[in-house]
Amino acid sequence: MSTTETPESAPAEQFNTMAQQRHAGLMGMWVFLITELLLFGGVFGAFIVLRVQHENVFAEAAHHLDLVLGTINTVLLLTSGLTMALAEQAVSVRRRGLSLVFLLGTILLGLVFLGIKAYEWHHEYTKQLLPVMDLPFNYPGEHPEVAELFFNFYYAMTGMHAAHMLIGIVILAVMAALVAGWRAPAKLDRQIHIVGLYWAFVDVVWIFVFTVLYLLRG
Repeated sequence: MSTTETPESAPAEQFNTMAQQRHAGLMGMWVFLITELLLFGGVFGAFIVLRVQHENVFAEAAHHLDLVLGTINTVLLLTSGLTMALAEQAVSVRRRGLSLVFLLGTILLGLVFLGIKAYEWHHEYTKQLLPVMDLPFNYPGEHPEVAELFFNFYYAMTGMHAAHMLIGIVILAVMAALVAGWRAPAKLDRQIHIVGLYWAFVDVVWIFVFTVLYLLRG
């Protein structure tokens, strides 16, 4: 341990330096995100294959999604990515108040995103476009059996993404509590960068979800 290191800035016992511990944490998150990428990649791959096979029906089905709400959610999530990056920067320069403001802003934007998504799902439920749990599926177009496939993927993709967002928001809430306590800033700095990487992943996944579901409508 360096003679200049305080107990708060000292690495864990198994590491020689804080930099080594930070890299190990980021590497662990990258490994986790790669496994998540394989999960989402499989779903996206299957969707693309079916979309090529049923291009016209999938394009028509996409018109039944709310593009305005999808766009608003995209803006919200991209903005939350910015506030998360600012929170990381604020922690790195040891600005406790700003760090907390940006973290809470990120949480709020995430919650608004999920609220809008829940409204969309409810709206689609009222239109009987929710083909799960034996609910009636009344698609007002041609080839409803193919359109049902589109909506199955829609709920799978958006549901998986929402679950990851919910997990991220819980983690951000824990980070906000830790930042409010402001103990061991060096440790907080490392932790918030790892959380920021996860949040960036959630942002990128949504860009793909938004593109293939909402924008590819012929």
